[in-house]
Amino acid sequence: MATKPKDTLTYTEPIATGEVTIDALPDRVYRLVSDPVAMAECTEELRKARWIRGATGAAVGNWFAGSNRNGRRRWVTHAEIIEAEPGRRFAYRVRTPFLVPISRWEFDIEPEGDGCRLTVRNWLRVPPWFVPIAIFITGEPDRAGTNRANIATTLGRVKARVEGREWQRTG
Repeated sequence: MATKPKDTLTYTEPIATGEVTIDALPDRVYRLVSDPVAMAECTEELRKARWIRGATGAAVGNWFAGSNRNGRRRWVTHAEIIEAEPGRRFAYRVRTPFLVPISRWEFDIEPEGDGCRLTVRNWLRVPPWFVPIAIFITGEPDRAGTNRANIATTLGRVKARVEGREWQRTG
């Protein structure tokens, strides 16, 4: 599904979701998903992250900057942590450095058997007027499809990393 035309965007439902069962305790999974610097090693478009505005870790109100890449295209985002419940939930909202909202990401962790289930949801928050600009910047007209694929890849890498298995990012 391609990103909806700017006059039909909905902001009430996630545009992409994914989940995976991980053979690790929720606190261990939380430590990874709530650390954008470490998560950048597991994601597709986010290639590097750093804490900004004096932040040094995951807490509500803290900010991090992301350096993103899709092929030859590069862009920077700023994200504010809006939920941080160790072992349970981590969420942040993303915007451009010039204050245009982009998205919201949520990571929910629930105990399951001897491990846990990690669910990721992504909401589009781009104002309709910015959609063509976002497509130009990222080179991606199918944001929903791309985020679904990227979430699946990221979840596989998070699972492998937390469970102590080897994996390599390609590209």
